[in-house]
Amino acid sequence: MKNMIKGLSLVLVMGTFGVMDAQHKEHKHVSVKAEETSEFIPAIRLINNPDGSCTFEKGKIPTLKHMNTSTFWVSNKTEEWEKNAHPAPRRQYVITIKGNIRFKVTDGSTFMIKPGTVLLAEDLKGTGHSWDMVKSKEWERLYIPISESADDFFIADNK
Repeated sequence: MKNMIKGLSLVLVMGTFGVMDAQHKEHKHVSVKAEETSEFIPAIRLINNPDGSCTFEKGKIPTLKHMNTSTFWVSNKTEEWEKNAHPAPRRQYVITIKGNIRFKVTDGSTFMIKPGTVLLAEDLKGTGHSWDMVKSKEWERLYIPISESADDFFIADNK
């Protein structure tokens, strides 16, 4: 039953994208601008220090922003090498659907990602980050690449 609900949810999401795309094609002359918002979703961004080491910063992403992305994919598989230190393969949002993941950066600092917190993977150089599942046997997630030179809309907590 649980898998059927997940499958139906994915079909609904995919169908929504198709409808949105069809509406966009049909109404090319209409421009839609997201409203300014005071609502945010918690986020953590992995970044490189000037020396190439990996660190992170906590912050948030505003809701109702149209993000410059064109594709995404879902994964629930993990390879052992993925848990070892590695840089992000591209700038991307990683949206956790299920699982509790502890990330570790170069200086040994750690943080947790749970459903409801967006991870921005932007540590493209150096040793990168590592991670491990905590009290979870599976990590279900969406990978959403950020288009080159596009704004990631991240707002650091210290700003």
